[in-house]
Amino acid sequence: MKVTMLLGSAKKKGNTATVLGWVEEELKSAGHTVERIYLHNKAIKGCIGCAKCRDYPDEIACVQKDDAAGIMEQMIASDAVLYASPLYFWGFTAQIKALIDRGYALVTNYHQPNQTSLMKGRRVGLLATGGGAYENNAEGMFAAFDRMVGFLLAEKAGELYVGGCSLPAELPADVKDKAVELAHSLVG
Repeated sequence: MKVTMLLGSAKKKGNTATVLGWVEEELKSAGHTVERIYLHNKAIKGCIGCAKCRDYPDEIACVQKDDAAGIMEQMIASDAVLYASPLYFWGFTAQIKALIDRGYALVTNYHQPNQTSLMKGRRVGLLATGGGAYENNAEGMFAAFDRMVGFLLAEKAGELYVGGCSLPAELPADVKDKAVELAHSLVG
């Protein structure tokens, strides 16, 4: 399978990147093709809500010219996409949230019988890290992700929250095993 990983952290070697590396390592060792996209280096403007993309339902027709369209093309060409983000103020980082918002261009006729999506049937997963526990902290991010999966007509194929993070070297011992499980569920 071809897997695209979207790293929404500003840190290339932080907690999220470390756990994502374990997922990537497992996928590659199983023979999958993996591409990690470090979103912090990309120029991705926020959605302007113009809805011009609705005029062309069979393509990414966003009027903005930046890196988002190319990233979405890679997502569409993949069998699975893993969104990876640290938890910032109960949600996704700005780097990945901008791309999520621009995903509006991937779907037409939302909540209509003829709803379509360029991501229909793709397997998607979520990896999130944070300093606190899941409860009263990460639920909103995971609920938003579930709604996004439905919007995209995609298939949710796994999720992992790693709480209590401080430094990558201090991640709990069982986190690598959980990352391996996430890798298997993503391509399962």
